[in-house]
Amino acid sequence: MEELWEKLPGWDRAQFLRLWSFWAAEHQHAPVGEWLVWLVLGGRGAGKTRTGAEWIVQQVKSGARHIALVGSTFTEAREVMLEGESGLLNIGHPSERPKFIASRQRLEWPNGAVGHLYSAHDPDGLRGAQFDAAWADEFCAWKKPEDTLSNLRLALRLSPRAGEVPRLVVTTTPRPTLALVALKSAARVVTHRMRTRDNARHLAPGYLSAMEDRYGGSPLGQQELEGEILTDLPGALWSQATLAKQRTPDTPELERIVVAIDPPATSGPNADACGLIVAGVSDGKAYVLEDATLQNAPPEIWANRAVKLFHDYQADCVIAEGNQGGEMVEAVLRQVDPQLPINRVHARRSKQTRAEPIAHLYTRGQVFHVGRFDLLEAQMCQMGSKEQRGSPDRVDALVWAIHALVKDTTNVPRVRCL
Repeated sequence: MEELWEKLPGWDRAQFLRLWSFWAAEHQHAPVGEWLVWLVLGGRGAGKTRTGAEWIVQQVKSGARHIALVGSTFTEAREVMLEGESGLLNIGHPSERPKFIASRQRLEWPNGAVGHLYSAHDPDGLRGAQFDAAWADEFCAWKKPEDTLSNLRLALRLSPRAGEVPRLVVTTTPRPTLALVALKSAARVVTHRMRTRDNARHLAPGYLSAMEDRYGGSPLGQQELEGEILTDLPGALWSQATLAKQRTPDTPELERIVVAIDPPATSGPNADACGLIVAGVSDGKAYVLEDATLQNAPPEIWANRAVKLFHDYQADCVIAEGNQGGEMVEAVLRQVDPQLPINRVHARRSKQTRAEPIAHLYTRGQVFHVGRFDLLEAQMCQMGSKEQRGSPDRVDALVWAIHALVKDTTNVPRVRCL
């Protein structure tokens, strides 16, 4: 290798140093196969920005002409995705680099390809646009991740080359958010994980050792250096280890089945989700059968869904929390099925306080999940921690269901401070 390097003239050396396909690590190469989203989870300084930028460069060279570039804000998108050392304005041969038209938040490549910058603070900014490739950066820092990602994916409707589907690369330092868990578990999403140490040769001397001395082995280090989704959070009522032990592929013959609803307090695009959980009981143990939670659903939609679940599972009753317009909830359900057996419950304590005895039942091996419920379990593993965001709608419906099925939850010992 050294002999070959010495024989190369200066221009060839420069070209060789820009040969990304040679220098990139294995996890920085795009996956093969029929994927739609390439999710790159990386620690700080792991090279995820360069990975995303180089993928865009390759798409432009291969025929893509309409590119979406989405950051957490316009400032972050410009400073990292464009102007950073690994940004689009600073990689590749100078003659092939794009120009940035700041007044239009637009990139223009010499071959005619065009890129547009978008902010995750404004999901509606993506409406009406259409693209054949996209790069989304620092997804876990987005203010409105679900809405922005949904609009972005709907805009990916142009074919970059005949017979090919438009694709998206998402680069982010992972955080245990519901949006990330949902994306990671979606169909045709391929995930690559990048550790900070894998990119050590491109970092300042002493940086890695200093960071590992400070954060190595800690939950923050697991997230920021190892590129792992941190699911066991300090203060959380549930852990992934506990939930993993309580999964089962089989459902026993159930003695009783309930459908539990945690209705949203408001309606509209910014409303909380309507928690819908189906669970049953056998020999004193509860089994979670389905998480059918609905997002942004008006009352008639979630009511129809709840009644359908009741009949599909041949359930015994529907449990509905009555704190938020209890009579209205019952009335909406009865409009769908006048004979529906409804048990209205009223919360006198906080959601976390109600969840604590149910979490204890999991540790005692009295509650099982029939399969995986990624969004529900992510919310469970945030409950009680500083990472908890928004209303724990799925967990609250779960709590009502388990409480109704396993009657000895009231006997869980508690310690009072005197």
